[in-house]
Amino acid sequence: MGVKLYYTTVTASREVKSQQAEVMRILESKSIQYELIDISVGGEVRDEMRSKAGNPTAVPPQFFNEDQYCGNYEMFSDAVEEDKVEQFLKMA
Repeated sequence: MGVKLYYTTVTASREVKSQQAEVMRILESKSIQYELIDISVGGEVRDEMRSKAGNPTAVPPQFFNEDQYCGNYEMFSDAVEEDKVEQFLKMA
């Protein structure tokens, strides 16, 4: 599978929870298949996400197509507004 969404099931942040829910809803509404990778299972998964994103403080949700970094929530949100989700996810 191409699109990977790094997210967390354990967060005290309402903002992160709301962003993750919105992202999943949008991806599903566009019938875009994606793999969920939960960073709360261990620090090594979180570190892998941050390393791949090139940002030592990156927080979920983060988007990848295979191992190619696509962006974060703000970038995804901009792509939705511009109707360029497929391009953002490097599917086009």
